[in-house]
Amino acid sequence: MSAGGVLVAGSANLDFVVRAPHVPALGETVLGHGFATFPGGKGANQAVACARAGGAATRMLLALGEDAHAAPVEASLRAAGVALEAVRVREQPTGAAFVCLADDAENAITVAPGANALLRPEHLPPLDGASHLLMQLEVPLDSVAAWARAARAAGVAVALNAAPARALPPRLLADCDLLLVNQGELAVLSGVEGVAAGMAMLDAPALVVTLGARGCCARVDGEWLLQPAFAVRAVDTTGAGDTFCGTLVAALARGLPFAQGLRRAAAASALACTRLGAQAGVPAQAEVERLLAAAPAPAAAAHAALAAYCGLDFP
Repeated sequence: MSAGGVLVAGSANLDFVVRAPHVPALGETVLGHGFATFPGGKGANQAVACARAGGAATRMLLALGEDAHAAPVEASLRAAGVALEAVRVREQPTGAAFVCLADDAENAITVAPGANALLRPEHLPPLDGASHLLMQLEVPLDSVAAWARAARAAGVAVALNAAPARALPPRLLADCDLLLVNQGELAVLSGVEGVAAGMAMLDAPALVVTLGARGCCARVDGEWLLQPAFAVRAVDTTGAGDTFCGTLVAALARGLPFAQGLRRAAAASALACTRLGAQAGVPAQAEVERLLAAAPAPAAAAHAALAAYCGLDFP
């Protein structure tokens, strides 16, 4: 793996997706109008985004069961150019996610971790050539914490997408160079509502909060950065946040400035919303470049609106 590469350590699932008019309420049965399977899992989605949209040399540590569901997951990663560090397990099947995709592009997801739950601290491969380790929280927390410590000891930057939302031990937070969360995850970690207020409770060197169709807010070494979202007609928001995370970390691994990385990540995640499937929807790097070249710079009013929503006095 060449210098500036990314090692993603995390989950890989097969997504079972039902399209429906709306996400069912508690106790409600909704008649769907489409079904398909797609490779997914936060870790695998982010690895595909690192390689395909971000253009970074990418490896992934993942666990797969010895079942038919493993094959499409592995094939998708390899097709994106991700080198695999695969742990094969007999005790559990390949992870699965059950997704209800509503016609307004919103979704509800239930995950059965399966093999993902068997990733252990000792499974972390050598970090040679990796500048960044990117992780999520769909695998055991003790493994994530151990991998973060190992990466920090090796001088590798630690990026953590703290999703799904849960409280985290202080030591793990202290080992993170980059913390990526959405607004709900920020509230869980910080214990307070509001973007600026929540971010003030966390002291990661770099902290990024994604805000869906509004864009994102970041604080990097004390400097505030705002990136309004690119306007698109959304078809499927599944995996859009993962596309953002992978593309941003790839940009940082390639040495791009943080603000430029945020813009690239926002463009890639916007494109991902226009297609079905968490990994199938990840755009190619050339598509991201075309959108960046064609899209005008955000108007001052867009920055002002985003700053006001976040609770920032920001020009």
